[in-house]
Amino acid sequence: MAGVYKDLAPSPRTIMTPGPVEVDPRVLRAMSYPILGQFDPEFTALMNETMEMLRQLFKTENEWAFPVDGTSRSGIEAVLIGLIEPSDKVLVPIYGRFGHLLTEIARRCGAEVVTLETDWGTVFTEAEIIGAIQEHQPKLVALVHGETSTGRMQPLTGIGQACREVNALFVVDAVATIGGIEVATDRLLIDAVIGGTQKCLSVPAGMAPITYNKRAEAKLQSRKKIERGLLLADGEDDPLLRPIQSNYLDLSQLQDYWSPARLNHHTEATSMLYALREGLRLVLEEGLDTRFARHREHEGALVAGLEAMGLRLYGDPSCKMTVVTCIEIPVGIDGESVRSMLLEHYGIEIASSFGPLKGKIWRIGTMGYSCSKRNVLLTLGALEAVLLRHGQTLEAGKALQAAMDAYDIQLPS
Repeated sequence: MAGVYKDLAPSPRTIMTPGPVEVDPRVLRAMSYPILGQFDPEFTALMNETMEMLRQLFKTENEWAFPVDGTSRSGIEAVLIGLIEPSDKVLVPIYGRFGHLLTEIARRCGAEVVTLETDWGTVFTEAEIIGAIQEHQPKLVALVHGETSTGRMQPLTGIGQACREVNALFVVDAVATIGGIEVATDRLLIDAVIGGTQKCLSVPAGMAPITYNKRAEAKLQSRKKIERGLLLADGEDDPLLRPIQSNYLDLSQLQDYWSPARLNHHTEATSMLYALREGLRLVLEEGLDTRFARHREHEGALVAGLEAMGLRLYGDPSCKMTVVTCIEIPVGIDGESVRSMLLEHYGIEIASSFGPLKGKIWRIGTMGYSCSKRNVLLTLGALEAVLLRHGQTLEAGKALQAAMDAYDIQLPS
């Protein structure tokens, strides 16, 4: 019916969640460019450039570094269903919601899953994980690098070497850290890494950048099955082959699609690839070390302001993620009412949490394009005002002054 639907006009927001975050206007501009055919030489050149930039982002010499079309979970599923065969033993250390996700996906692959659990708000020691690897001798270890549900980051040193010693593959979910915190794939001996676009890369959700090495590739190739319609001649399927159960998320075929062979698999998400390429270009233009330092600077100012406000931070500070800050909701304060007022009256979105932490903490992300002095100061000022409106006792103005001190903001000379 004509006139029923309004013109699309999303409200401007200051998004301070652990994802999605605000998208750089240059990325949005890139998404508006004309569509190219997926095998147009101009487009395949953009695919190759994206792979080159992903290698730099992941700090790897791996041949294979490309995006899986779909949100971050598509990348996690593609890697796990490609590398896990039924009955494989898989070790998953769990310290938050997304460790449980890795466990669920591994079980759906038919794996024998062994879990190692610790209290939410903490992480494992290197010795705990290495001990479990030595005890259980798994074929694959799957671990979350940055757990946004708790704001904690698991140190990865030594784990890759322990996996090599028992011939296990080491898979890391770096969805929340890639582009904001160093992910040293080769140095840490990680066999496969999954990233995300909608967090520190400041690209819309819709692609999952991944990389994997020759050890992981060998497993994928041992399970490779080409669609009959793509073969030049009919052939019999190997009766002993245990193929990857998904066609769409089959990395052995996606690898051929991203190789010079350009074996047809799916129709590439053209505009999303434009977005990812531009997002990666901006990351590398800023410089990885400079970008990581920027995330640390704005985290420091945010934390200084929150503590000056009298709020308690959640979790073990020794393993806090730079890009996610978790705050205990004060006693007597309705956390959802605070979030609603921030969104409705200030256009600022912060996050709640999941599972055992639901209703107990707020989570503030300082990621990618959202990670700025303007956003930190606006969020602190708005949160202070809303808490005062909710009857919280605090010293007005102290939070912003503490953040300004952290930024070393001086009077004009």
